[in-house]
Amino acid sequence: MSLILLWSIFFQYFLKLFLMKSNRRTFLSNTSKLAVAGASGMVPGISIAKRKNTSANDKIIVGLVGARGMGFGILNHALNQPGVECGAICDIDDDVLDRRIPEVEEKQGKKPVRYKDFRKFIENKDLDAVIVGTPDHWHCLITVAACEAGKDVYVEKPMANSIGECNVMVEAARKYRRIVQVGQQQRSGNNWKDIMERIKSGKIGQLRKVQIWANFNYGVGRPVVPDKPVPEGVDFDMWLGPAPERTFNPSRFHGSWRMFWDYGGGLMTDWGVHLIDMALWAKDITDFPIATVSTGGNFSHPDFAHETFDTMSVSWQMKDYVINWEHTAGTQNGPYGRLYGLAFIGNDATIIADRSGYELFPELEGGEYRVPAIPKQGGRENHEAHVQNFLECIKTREDPRCNVETGRLVAAYAHAANIALRTNSRLDWDPSAGNFGSNEQANELITPGYRKPWKLPKI
Repeated sequence: MSLILLWSIFFQYFLKLFLMKSNRRTFLSNTSKLAVAGASGMVPGISIAKRKNTSANDKIIVGLVGARGMGFGILNHALNQPGVECGAICDIDDDVLDRRIPEVEEKQGKKPVRYKDFRKFIENKDLDAVIVGTPDHWHCLITVAACEAGKDVYVEKPMANSIGECNVMVEAARKYRRIVQVGQQQRSGNNWKDIMERIKSGKIGQLRKVQIWANFNYGVGRPVVPDKPVPEGVDFDMWLGPAPERTFNPSRFHGSWRMFWDYGGGLMTDWGVHLIDMALWAKDITDFPIATVSTGGNFSHPDFAHETFDTMSVSWQMKDYVINWEHTAGTQNGPYGRLYGLAFIGNDATIIADRSGYELFPELEGGEYRVPAIPKQGGRENHEAHVQNFLECIKTREDPRCNVETGRLVAAYAHAANIALRTNSRLDWDPSAGNFGSNEQANELITPGYRKPWKLPKI
């Protein structure tokens, strides 16, 4: 074989790989102009401290912002790995810091530095990586600040509280060449990988529909209570951050913030991103759907505080299949005896799956199964494997299993579903314009306005 022919083969191969990676970004490639319009700075009052990349033998020093819930769980998974140390914890609530810092000190024998302002936290030169476990409306600002400071990021799902913020985070991660893992940990689950292999290898025949459901009590929020004074030790203005100013109310604070548009997207963005992610992974989808249609509303629990929808049905029209979503918040029952899950429906069989495992139910034809049945296969907790992947990628500089493009895509599907119902309209994505075409009401919800002095970062 001549050198010219050999070079031609290699060139074509690597060109193909490049185009495959580029296509992951096509569905929202032009939306950055919407996301960054009018902003010139990143966050007020922050001095960026750059770091070198971590080598394979270095200890990894991680810091945590938002230590009350999932963020602290992710930190514990990280500390279970050899060569990992927590250098700092940041939270707006003294009570949370008073509990978490001693817990970490007991686990690692060293007290992490305490912060209430993430801007001072980001300036800590010792930190290699940042875990973002804050409410959703803070994900963008903290992630971008960390990337610009040369720190890698594990950010909880959904990646951000809007499509526009997701776009900014993608730009930051790529510009500053940072590892950003989005907390959709099912991407690291062996049971989910097994499901995908079965679907992609044709074990259920042609995949025609994915049915998703998620019914949880917490989706209706908490009982309505009057506004109250800000609890002692809580920096509520910092908690609000870029969200609109308002008085303190416990039903909009710890835990229940997910049910208000300023901070979250309800069950759709809280559980939806995990399950929608699996529906897209099944066919390696990288583009926005042809159409998004939502129905539902707030039909239940009028004495509970929530803005996000307690009852919702969504359909995403794909090229050759459809993804359907259902939730009825405040209930705990669902199809196949599971309060949440997915049904991958093919011509030859249906796979029913949740985190506890999966089963395959074959179709009958002429009294015989088209494919062998598969009894319940057990699942396992995937957080630790996902954190392990993040830490490995910090050293290898390889893309993690749920990178920023994947996180953005899934978040965009979830946000589009909410926007469709909020505007009572069918949504058709215009990839050239990076918006919902002539639907100005929907376009206004792509990127939030930030409360001064906070600014949406411009990359």
